[in-house]
Amino acid sequence: MRKTLIAGNWKMNLTVTEAEKFFKAFKIQKKEGTELLFCPPFTDIPIARFFLDRSSIRWGAQNVYPEEKGAFTGEISAPMLKDLGCSYVICGHSERRQILGESDEFVARKVKAVLENDMIPILCVGETEEERKEGQTEERIGSEIRTALFALSKEETAKMVIAYEPIWAIGSGQAATPKDAEEIASFIRKTVKEAAGKKAADEVRILYGGSVNGDNISHFLKQKNIDGALIGGASLKPDTMIDIYNKA
Repeated sequence: MRKTLIAGNWKMNLTVTEAEKFFKAFKIQKKEGTELLFCPPFTDIPIARFFLDRSSIRWGAQNVYPEEKGAFTGEISAPMLKDLGCSYVICGHSERRQILGESDEFVARKVKAVLENDMIPILCVGETEEERKEGQTEERIGSEIRTALFALSKEETAKMVIAYEPIWAIGSGQAATPKDAEEIASFIRKTVKEAAGKKAADEVRILYGGSVNGDNISHFLKQKNIDGALIGGASLKPDTMIDIYNKA
């Protein structure tokens, strides 16, 4: 049975001082079958490790560079993140694809690097409002997934997490309906099955992201193919994140 994953993506928010304040205020009772993860900015990862190291809560990173080391000023490698105790790494978030021009091929290299360093990639996929209106959602998402899986073994694919984030919903306060999200999650699982077989498709976890909150989280998790959520703005407040976790 797939384990539920609730992942908070802080994006470029919270200084070290603010992160320390957050974790001091964040208190939960562990739930069996539900995994909790925070992906803070690079500068906050040591603080996350300090506060979460003896707990059941995992920490990860929002990005990685695919090379292990070298003259890549400003970049962070997978071995560096592994050494900081990261369990997960977000790869290919739409903000990086759109703002920084990251291609499907470049994101695929990141996914491979994360797996080779014994961490779990969270591959982000999703369509723009224009692609949605033109009926190109499956074409866009299918391409992102197939490119990422091309160089992976079936065993590697099974370890992955794939997060569906409709780009038009991120930060808008407008979430996709649970039914719409389930349709895409079902398509994602079908695409993984075609690329890597039934076993990998049954094991890969699929998250929904896009204006998730305490009021709608349970509706998404009732869907057959949705195994958790990737949460942005709502993960920045301890009380809000606790509410989401408790209702998951």
